[in-house]
Amino acid sequence: MRTCILSRDESPREGLIRLALSPDGEVLPDVRAKAPGRGAWIGVTRSELETAQAKGKLKGALARAFKGAAMTIPEDLGARIAAALERSALDRLGLESRAGHLLTGSERIETAARQGKLRALYHAADAGSDGSGKLAQAWRVGSEREGSGLRGLALPVSRTILSLALGRENVVHAGLTDAQAARRVSEALDRWLHFIGPDRVSAPCEKQSQGASALEASDAAEDEKNEGNK
Repeated sequence: MRTCILSRDESPREGLIRLALSPDGEVLPDVRAKAPGRGAWIGVTRSELETAQAKGKLKGALARAFKGAAMTIPEDLGARIAAALERSALDRLGLESRAGHLLTGSERIETAARQGKLRALYHAADAGSDGSGKLAQAWRVGSEREGSGLRGLALPVSRTILSLALGRENVVHAGLTDAQAARRVSEALDRWLHFIGPDRVSAPCEKQSQGASALEASDAAEDEKNEGNK
């Protein structure tokens, strides 16, 4: 568990963002939490961070976290964090793609969805609503959750950026077929989408998730929930 230096709320470190000092004392995002030395953790949104920075609250919180060490806070720290979180999330999707856990192409995704093999569903920001809706319906049918709010997540990036991240051409939709891969991607997406805030996300998520709602959560937990509702 870690404590956000601004809100003072405690959360698992996986859900927070670490800030670290560069060798020359610049405060930089360390989203993979691997930089040496003392770190500071934040769990607020970009808007909240930038408000705290404008009011001087961020400087005070960082001074306490870094024990008065000389530091420089970049004016565009919020933008740098958002960019780092985007890279981390897209890199994770790329890793799962190379591991063979990710499907692209509407037909392949729809087949896996109807067979009950789909664990997560994502769409580029510029994906058509008809295609996205068709895949979501196939997912609901295959997971025996027709009539539920289960649907994919529209990522706040275009198909061009998504294609580059996955090393494939014209990626409009993507699906994960491995539950552990879906959890890993969801963790990275949750941090990114929480930080940039709802105004920067192009589409709402599945009702029962806080961020990367395309994750089918834990299979066991989901099954237990479904049984309780029957």
